[in-house]
Order: sequence, then structure tokens, then C-alpha cells
Amino acid sequence: MRPRLSIILSALLLAGQAIAAAFDLPSLQQARVMKAAAVALETKPVSITSSPAKLSEGGPNDFYSNGDYWWPDPSKPNGLPYIRRDGATNPENFSQHRLAMKVLRDNVAALAAAYKLTKEEKYAAKAMEFLDVFLLDPKTRMNPNLNFAQAIPGVSPGRGIGVIDTLHLIEIPPAIRALNGSQALTAAKQTALVAWFQELGTWMQSSKNGKEEAAAKNNHAVAFFLQLAVYADFTHDQTALTECRRQFKEVFLPKQMAADGSFPLELGRTKPYGYSIFQLDNITTLCLVLSNSGESLWDFKLADGRTIGRGAEYLTPYIRDKSKWPLKPDIQAWDGWPARPIYLLFNGLALNKPEYLELWKTLDEEPTDPEVQRNRAITQPLLWCK
Repeated sequence: MRPRLSIILSALLLAGQAIAAAFDLPSLQQARVMKAAAVALETKPVSITSSPAKLSEGGPNDFYSNGDYWWPDPSKPNGLPYIRRDGATNPENFSQHRLAMKVLRDNVAALAAAYKLTKEEKYAAKAMEFLDVFLLDPKTRMNPNLNFAQAIPGVSPGRGIGVIDTLHLIEIPPAIRALNGSQALTAAKQTALVAWFQELGTWMQSSKNGKEEAAAKNNHAVAFFLQLAVYADFTHDQTALTECRRQFKEVFLPKQMAADGSFPLELGRTKPYGYSIFQLDNITTLCLVLSNSGESLWDFKLADGRTIGRGAEYLTPYIRDKSKWPLKPDIQAWDGWPARPIYLLFNGLALNKPEYLELWKTLDEEPTDPEVQRNRAITQPLLWCK
């Protein structure tokens, strides 16, 4: 099957040619890729079925998680129903399925990047072991839905807001593309993987939970359509891609971005710095995924001049010097930010901004704070860039 290259190439082939040539991403990333891939070769594939969720109303193959900011009510003998504390993650929440998904993403992405660099079959074979166990084997695979994600004990078995829990999966389709040509990625495996993401995309667009998330007014809708765009590009769903482009042009830039490039609904949270990075990383990646030789969203501009680049112009001074951030520090993970924001890399390459690329290189590429890790959708830029 001939791989589509819209995610990998898009506008990166159309702009910034000189700087892209000078910015040798493979060389910059090779040492960390090979180190992560070496660890992945020795890591056992994971499955959500190995961690049963006792409170889930679904089955063993159904993904389950709890709402982040929901805690037992101390005034109730059994703590039910849970109550909300914005920005304060409950450490007792069920998180095993989220962690399993992160292990899948981290290892498959590293192995696929290593295969892209070396073409050594051992990396592709191990990546397929992970994909088989997590997505394909009927006994251990995750069902392609999020009916029971971000449940609230005593309130809801699962909510639309839970769709964001699969954000880490966006790195899987580019990883699969990187495995094209390997012995491990057979035609049958490719077909089965496409079918899994087709089913997930269909669920996202047709389910009550998916529709609720798509209609969100903040970062949740951006994360929803970023996922949908990646899956639709992988499965050749042009109808879904058209809707994703409409959302970018008619909803996200005009209704979520302010005139100065900030995102007011993210600034109003108790973690405005982290949420601003998260939002800009995701909307920038959406721009990358949806841009191609026929239409470059990097060049899309509203009547008042707002562009994706304006978002980068607003946030970058505070990435360069966090002490200048005009709002209160985030109540969680403040010291862990800013890890390398992917928006700097993608904007730097697409818009020919060498200062963004130089700043990106100076920032922490291996954050250890779990909250920061959870809010980074991309771990291997090589899978997304030429």
C-alpha cells in the first residue's frame, strides 16, 4: 500500500526550504531515538485487559478512566457522588489504562522512528508486537470507543470529555506509516489497523460522547478534531477531513483565538500556562495534518489578521522566559513547563522561523513530570517531519 504523505510532508515541503535543509532533525534526534528504541526492544507489550477497572460499567476490553479533577465528597460516608476541584488531579483515580496507552505510544513511536532511521527489521517487528497486543488481538485489544472514559463515580459511567484520553494515539498512524516496507507490517496487518482506526473515527462522529466533545468550546474540541484528522488521513476519509478543515477555519481560529493570539478559555483555567502550551501544540499539529499541496492552512488568515502563526507570536516570549508570564503560576506542574513545545518546531519549519527552531533545541526534550508528559501528544518529531 502506497503511504500517503500529507502528515509527514504537507506544508513542510512548500515553505522554509533553506532553513529546513540547515536544520538536520534526524541528526539532532538520532541519539535519543536509538536510546528509546533500545529500551522498547526490551519492554513487554501492554494491554488494558491486564488492568481490570472494578468501577467500569464496560467489559475487560473497554478503556476506562476517571475525570481528572473529581474527588470523593468528604461530607458523604462513601464519598459519592464525587465533587470537582479544577486543576487538582486526584491521585487515587483509576489511571492504568491511560498509562498502558502511553506505554504503547512511547514504545511504538520510538521503534518506528528507529526503523525510519535504520531500516532494521528488529524495530519494526517489535513495534508490531505492541500494535498486535493493544489494537488487534481479540483477547487483549482495546475496543475502538471511549464509552467509559473519564467516568465520575456516583455521577456518570463515561463522558464526552473522555475522548481526550486517546490523544496519545495520534502518534500511532504516523508510526505505522514509518513501518511501510518492513516485513512486519504485512498487508493483512495494515488492513486490520486501518479498520481499527476507521471504527474509532466512526464512533467519534456518531456517538453521543463524541458529539458532545466535538461541540466543546475549548481545547477539548481542538484535541477531538486533531485526533479525527489524523485518523481520517490514515483511513482516507475525505469527508471527515473536510469537516476538520472547516472547524479550523470557521471555529477554532475565529472563536477560540483572541486578537493577540492567546486562547482566553485556556487562560481562565487554574493552569493557564500549561493549557496554553497544550492548546497551541494541538492546533498547530492540526494545521500541519490538514495542510497539503492543495491548501496550506499555514497561510490561512482571518479578516482581522489572525493566523496560526499569531498564536506562536503570543506564546513564544513566555516560553523563552517563563518569569514574564503575566498570570499566576499554574497550580500543578508549573516547574515542569516548558518542555519542548511541538508548535515551535512545526511553525519554525513551515513559516521559516529559525529563532523558533533554536529555542526549541534549548528546551527539555525528556520531561519527567507525569502531568507534563500526559499533555504532550507527540514524542517523536521524526515521524511527522521529512
